[in-house]
Amino acid sequence: MVTRSAFLIGVVLSGVAPPAAAQTSLSIYSDGRVVVRRTLPQPLAQGRNTLAVALEGGDPATLFSPDTSVALASALLRPATARGAALERAVGQTLAFVRAKGDTVRATVLRATPPQYRLGDGHVLLSEPGEPLFPAELVQTAAEVTLVLDAARARPRTELAYVAEGAHWEAAYDVLLWGAGRATVAGTATISTQALRADSAEVQLVAGTISRARVRPSPEYAVAGAMRMAAAEAPAAPSEQAVGETHVYLLPGRISLDPETPVTVALLPRTGCSYAEEFIVPGVLPWRGYLAQTPAEPNRVPVQVWYTLKRGHGTPFGDRPLPGGTVELYQADSAGRVELVGEALSDHAAPGRDLRVQAGDAFDVTAERVQTDYAQEPLAPLRPHLPARQRVTASYRVTLTNAKADAVTVDVREARFGVWRVVESSVPAEKLSATEVRFRVTVPASGEVTLTYTVQAES
Repeated sequence: MVTRSAFLIGVVLSGVAPPAAAQTSLSIYSDGRVVVRRTLPQPLAQGRNTLAVALEGGDPATLFSPDTSVALASALLRPATARGAALERAVGQTLAFVRAKGDTVRATVLRATPPQYRLGDGHVLLSEPGEPLFPAELVQTAAEVTLVLDAARARPRTELAYVAEGAHWEAAYDVLLWGAGRATVAGTATISTQALRADSAEVQLVAGTISRARVRPSPEYAVAGAMRMAAAEAPAAPSEQAVGETHVYLLPGRISLDPETPVTVALLPRTGCSYAEEFIVPGVLPWRGYLAQTPAEPNRVPVQVWYTLKRGHGTPFGDRPLPGGTVELYQADSAGRVELVGEALSDHAAPGRDLRVQAGDAFDVTAERVQTDYAQEPLAPLRPHLPARQRVTASYRVTLTNAKADAVTVDVREARFGVWRVVESSVPAEKLSATEVRFRVTVPASGEVTLTYTVQAES
């Protein structure tokens, strides 16, 4: 049996309010994609059914029914009417054209491109006589797709799913650093939308790296406008589950979304953890290529500050997968005011994996490095007809100064590809990997320590 329905459904991505009985569920990805799932009150008869569905911003190529009893036979997209398309539809009709306030003229549209308009006196204009006023039947206010669905049996409702563009989300974590290596962490997720609207929708946030195979337009995301906190509406923490190689966070309650009005919701309730602070001086050796001679003047080098938040298994903070986002670190001053002491981007962190971020550069711990010796010696080729080789020996002095009231430990690191080694050093070199070593130096309070080391590299 074939039934045809003129049922027009205003879906979440249109400016039309959805029917009261319709249910919307959204899975929002950080790259702008949104999986829209709609449960519509329109029943389906056994056999062929036709529905007209508003689809602003959706990708009709991704439309399907999650109901295994329903198959999509065809989908015909009619986009929202643009000015040029409306003129094409109006060919042969007489329209009113506004030339100035209170001044209109009527003309028949002969052609839209190139423009040809016949006035009432028979003359033909080769340009538009004014701003056209279109009758409503020539203008489609929202993108609409006509669906032909085949139902294996009668269904009480219509279920649709598709991929759209127009929203993204990002995670942010605030870390309060207290004394004795203790910290508390809380996380939020902010949803920003430019084109997507939702009135009381179930929302899931999807964390993970999902490849793109189809090219779709990527909208520019605007975050201007008022920010709404949804925590009052949904105070509970989101539930989480692994789906494929992603993690999905179901926000409690239902969320309403409006363009250019970001919504912030709780993602991780405040919890305690331990942390470690590290000071690292990056190396001077080039990763590849020729190890050159450098100027004799000492070179001030940054001392990086790294924080590692411990996320052991069996703890509320450690057992939860963390989506990548922005980490902001705060510490209280003597009056108890929290100050921003670091900010960094973090990658996705699986359960039990520590969160390690570079927060900035040290203020009171400084380093200067100078090359103190340099020598070259030729080496025989590895095989005949190969170019000659050479061995470069270079020595360095790194002066570490600590203006703090407590002693600190500073790691001076060197990394290089290929054949190289540390031949001498004032502090033992610790091999971290096949390409990297570190010198761990303790600098006393208000003190200074000098590290010297010599490396050899072949090229």
